[in-house]
Amino acid sequence: MKHYLHDDLVIQWHSSKGYLQLDKNDLLTLAEELEKSYSSSSLDITHIISEDNIVTVRYTHYVYPIETPNEQMPLAHFVVIWEVLDNKFYKGYLMSQVG
Repeated sequence: MKHYLHDDLVIQWHSSKGYLQLDKNDLLTLAEELEKSYSSSSLDITHIISEDNIVTVRYTHYVYPIETPNEQMPLAHFVVIWEVLDNKFYKGYLMSQVG
């Protein structure tokens, strides 16, 4: 994941629980915490729209709890708009709602 993130990455995240602003290290820490909390996860991407250096993705993030690894549950629904710089994710504008 590190390879795809710009060193100056910033994400402005509006969720059903409030607003967060994350940098590259925050996002990597969040990914590590998710990896520890679930046996696995997957994405169901329904839309990808790109123009120049802007990419928008709509998806649902599914997780498999450690206690019941065969049971898939939606973690949240997301829409993210990425600005790409130097072929890496640079600025993200994210909205999410609990699944």
